[in-house]
Amino acid sequence: MRRNERPPVWPGTPLSRAFFDRVATDVAPLLLNKILAAADGRAGRIVEVEAYAGAIDPAAHTYRGKTPRNATMFGPPGHLYVYFTYGMHWCCNCVCASNGAGTGVLIRALEPLFGLEQMRAARPPQTRDRDLCRGPARLTQAMGIGGAQDGIDLVGARDGFAIVDDGMAPPANLKGGPRIGIRVGQALPWRWSVPGSRYVSTPPRGA
Repeated sequence: MRRNERPPVWPGTPLSRAFFDRVATDVAPLLLNKILAAADGRAGRIVEVEAYAGAIDPAAHTYRGKTPRNATMFGPPGHLYVYFTYGMHWCCNCVCASNGAGTGVLIRALEPLFGLEQMRAARPPQTRDRDLCRGPARLTQAMGIGGAQDGIDLVGARDGFAIVDDGMAPPANLKGGPRIGIRVGQALPWRWSVPGSRYVSTPPRGA
């Protein structure tokens, strides 16, 4: 989608720059129940997130400073940081806080809402609808997010993707839990999910 084209009709109001211009641990739980939407009509409700806090977080890609690979994370808030992992998967993060902070929120799972036929076509045959976006690598595949989307601006909805608010509030009284798939910083309670959601990649212990 070209920048000079009018944005499509989104399933809600795109979030502002100010929403993302806070520390990642504040932004992350507030992203729950917001909608990640694409200009082609695909959209899913965010049901699981993890915060990564830059120089104070040994699990963050930015812990050791800026590199060509993680440069987007040091840019303006409200942009999408997309990275390749395990030699096979893409994952996406929302950049948070002011320029140079190196912090962001990993989107771990979505509840598919719109464009399910497109999502199914992008995922392996026989994938259950429940599993289309159930995990960070699955959701990027289903939503059509890859390396070409690294650095796009989620604010203003002119780069083909946006995170929008349709009026559904984040869950109340949430407690964070340990993040998944990391080797350091496991004790930090920086993963949040929508209680009872069947689309969460790994339900919290005791759920």
